[in-house]
Amino acid sequence: MSAKAISEQTGKEFLYKHICTSAAVQNRFRYANVTSETDWDRLTQDHPWLLTERLVVKPDQLIKCRGKLGLVGVNLDLVGVQEWLKPRLMRETTVAKAKGILKNFLIEPFVAHTQEEEFYICIYATREGDHVLFHHEGGVDVGDVDAKAQRLLVGVDDKLSEDSVKEQLFMHVPEDKKEVLVSFVVGLFNLYEDLYFTYLEINPLVVNQNGVFVLDMAAKIDATADYICKAKWGDVEFPPPFGREAYPEEAYIADLDAKSGASLKLTILNPLGRIWTMVAGGGASVVYSDTICDLGGVDELANYGEYSGAPSEQQTYDYAKTILSLMTREKHHEGKVLIIGGSIANFTNVAATFKGIVRAIKDYQGPLKENGVTIFVRRGGPNYQEGLRVMGEVGKTTGIPIYVFGTETHMTAIVGMALGHQPIPNQPPVAAHTANFLLNSSTNSLQKPSSKEDPELPQLQRISSLAFK
Repeated sequence: MSAKAISEQTGKEFLYKHICTSAAVQNRFRYANVTSETDWDRLTQDHPWLLTERLVVKPDQLIKCRGKLGLVGVNLDLVGVQEWLKPRLMRETTVAKAKGILKNFLIEPFVAHTQEEEFYICIYATREGDHVLFHHEGGVDVGDVDAKAQRLLVGVDDKLSEDSVKEQLFMHVPEDKKEVLVSFVVGLFNLYEDLYFTYLEINPLVVNQNGVFVLDMAAKIDATADYICKAKWGDVEFPPPFGREAYPEEAYIADLDAKSGASLKLTILNPLGRIWTMVAGGGASVVYSDTICDLGGVDELANYGEYSGAPSEQQTYDYAKTILSLMTREKHHEGKVLIIGGSIANFTNVAATFKGIVRAIKDYQGPLKENGVTIFVRRGGPNYQEGLRVMGEVGKTTGIPIYVFGTETHMTAIVGMALGHQPIPNQPPVAAHTANFLLNSSTNSLQKPSSKEDPELPQLQRISSLAFK
């Protein structure tokens, strides 16, 4: 499962299109999107209600607690909305520790209501099933809902019934609102399952004599269900978290990933960071990122991603050149490091993937030298000796400092070397030959090879003592 956040506008559109309930859901599709390029005359033509109703305006960029942050304009006319946007649209704002540009806003009709008409509901997925949280009070000051909300667990193969909702969630709901809320909550849960949501929160959910109003909404969907839900989802955009921009390189790698049987992932965390990674394997990518953060490199970690599933030489080349292009755009006064890591592959031809990376290094050898890039490599698996050999050779021919290690080295030991926490051991010259597909079975030996061993096999210095505790 790959849970990805969607915009409030997208979430509400899913709800308005596909929810099945007897409750009267009001203000369906009555929202307008505003950016710096918005033509207000055209906007009012498309949404004439903007000229006649009181309005609410807020940023739609995956920001929580917008009300408490003063990022919601309430009960305004259209002129008031435009005035409210002037000091905010395309301006930098700080939310917690994240700084970002407010550039996407949502305008909706203002719904006059009382505190007694506000409710809170949240559905989220866990391994055991889906949890439904409901509280008879909602809004900005709802507080710690985990502690005080009523909770109901729906098992993986179970369905949510109206009786269970009434008995376990609605103990404090007024009688005149129970029937409407029951129908809406059951319909919402069915929508949640049908469209493969992993998280769906509405706060506040307003219920009055006119029907049900979904005021604020936050949601995530399982992106891997695209092939199932494509007809209902349409072309879904996954906005980046506030404070992190969307990069065309990320979209490029996502497109490569979609066209490949292999897995290619890339997320830019800090384009000015000095620590870059190119890690083979999803699990290994987490281990390397965690180790970098544990060793104090969290503020300098530039990217997160992985390549796995036996990508071809060309696919690895495309992936590598994208990362090298990004990391050589801005210089860092301390120079930069590239960690090409991975565990022991099961079926990926390490030599083929490394040859793709070597091609990219050759293409970017000038920028890599100008940026003072040092490369640390650790890998094992089928044909890994040949992969390490070609990686060592490109370091010699280009003059780029490249330190190469195999299975005798702890997987994350190169992180300590890259960050200056561990010394870099002396390495003997790497022999130029084509190695076989056998894994190195003597991973702990510190002895020299016997006469029966192939004298041409590259003998990397054993440094298993560098393994992190």
